[in-house]
Amino acid sequence: SMVMGMAPVVGVPLPLLSYGGSAMMVLLVGFGLVQSAHVHRPR
Repeated sequence: SMVMGMAPVVGVPLPLLSYGGSAMMVLLVGFGLVQSAHVHRPR
């Protein structure tokens, strides 16, 4: 999501190493969106 500019790149320098669960949720949702877009891309 950071690459697409949908979310500001603030406060989440290392999402996988952060202690907060919210950052992890946002990261997983972002990965899910990218995965879904990649799988369902038009041929």
